[in-house]
Amino acid sequence: MRVRDLIDKQGRSFSFEFFPPKTPEAEDALFDVIVNELSPLEPTFVSVTYGAGGSTRDRTLRIVARIAQETSLTPVAHLTTVLADQEELGRIIDALAASGVENILALRGDPPPGVPEGTVIHHPGLEHAIDLVKLIHARRPGDFSVGVAVHPEGHPQSTSLEDDARYFVEKVRAGAEFVVTQFFFEAKHYFALRERAIRYGFPPDVPILPGIMPVTNASQIKRFAELSGAEFPAWLADRFAGVENPADVRAIGVEVATQLCEELLEGGAPGLHFYTLNRSTATREIYRNLGLGPRGSAAS
Repeated sequence: MRVRDLIDKQGRSFSFEFFPPKTPEAEDALFDVIVNELSPLEPTFVSVTYGAGGSTRDRTLRIVARIAQETSLTPVAHLTTVLADQEELGRIIDALAASGVENILALRGDPPPGVPEGTVIHHPGLEHAIDLVKLIHARRPGDFSVGVAVHPEGHPQSTSLEDDARYFVEKVRAGAEFVVTQFFFEAKHYFALRERAIRYGFPPDVPILPGIMPVTNASQIKRFAELSGAEFPAWLADRFAGVENPADVRAIGVEVATQLCEELLEGGAPGLHFYTLNRSTATREIYRNLGLGPRGSAAS
């Protein structure tokens, strides 16, 4: 089923994101987590990230196809324009449609490490995510619900928050039906993004799903934040200062993420998108803290 239809039907969206493992054994382990630990939570959808240039592309396509064909979950396949021309992207889009996948998150993407100097990263006409949104709709009209991403604190390469908001709205006007944000740690960034987007004509019926990354390894998440342009605020770093026991780190991370989720939902966010790092414990604990049951409804 298409993500936008599910969100319209359910009212709120609660979703999980995974990355493709590097080995067949790890892939089977991840699939076990998806089916046995997270599937009972009945998420609106699950998404699988994408490695450009074939680095994890085949595993992404295989995993989303398995989810579509072997489970009752709704998969979203990430797709980028990195190291791919229109012909190759067209083949991938066709393959996704043939496998039963109905949802794509269209991304510009960053080049993988080790790309030789002079390599064409983004082919002409595919320099931006909006180009991929248009290509998907042109290639398979009506076959996909297309989503896009946005950075609440501004894309690392953007010239300003205002320019970033304008480009974001253009992606949505090109045919994006739902939005997933980069992770962040303070709700003010999400609400400020929403206000900026509305000023530039953002359609109010398009859901912006805030991305949540529970801190289970403070140094790791801090590196992720630096790479993505997200702030790892001083007050959050202070919470983890001197905490070495992994269970204690996870407990603090779950507490902080739960508070953030509560603030976002109370402020009108249409759901939550969890970056799981292919683990389920923290996400399931946050779910329980929020009192969420199947389909994101309040647990009795």
